[in-house]
Amino acid sequence: MPYLWISLALGIVAGLANLFGGAIVTARPWSRAFLAQFIALGAGFMLATALTEMVPESLRLAPTAGPALILLGYFIVHYAEHAWPAHFHFGEETHADEFVNPRTAYTALAGLTIHTFFDGVSLTSGFLISPWLGILIFGATILHNIPEGFTMASIMAAASHSRKAGMMAVTVLAVSRVLGVLGMALAHRWVNYGLSISAGVTLYVAASDLIPEVNKTKSPKYALTVALGVAMVLVMRHLFFSF
Repeated sequence: MPYLWISLALGIVAGLANLFGGAIVTARPWSRAFLAQFIALGAGFMLATALTEMVPESLRLAPTAGPALILLGYFIVHYAEHAWPAHFHFGEETHADEFVNPRTAYTALAGLTIHTFFDGVSLTSGFLISPWLGILIFGATILHNIPEGFTMASIMAAASHSRKAGMMAVTVLAVSRVLGVLGMALAHRWVNYGLSISAGVTLYVAASDLIPEVNKTKSPKYALTVALGVAMVLVMRHLFFSF
């Protein structure tokens, strides 16, 4: 099963990006513009990947169940983010008063863990269907993983946890993604369902998590960076199918 080893290797690389994002919080102060550019680029790339590749492929593979499963994936993350954590988002967490109770930080971790698990599911699903889709999904994953690790570590810091606890929380996200890879590999016969649910998850993260963060900034350069992320997918598609 070569797709498994490829997915597993890339899932580990994506996990390392999580760890790098967490290390940013503990290393030294960084400009918010640095993180904002990653968020904007990742938002455009993920949105284009979901709408131009994952959703159409899901509907082709599961024309009857696909739409409902896409909605299911969307609402899985929606529920996790709104029913468990009091508040969290993709960016440096500065509302320390909202994380006085250390348990709240762990509910935020639970919500993000669901997302990273489906990152792994979508990565394996992509490579099960085609190398092109797997590469695209990996690109969408890696671009938002640094902000994701940054987010989790900063939430733990806002809850007065140690730097070590912050990095352990980020490690949990990385491990969750690998478990998603392995889980989808074991359930490869249901790849059409796995891709549909993952498409909904990807769409939610792009449109409901990342794009709102970009909209908080007034500079047009971030909107252009989103457009650049979209253009990257379209250009990559053209180049891939030209050879």
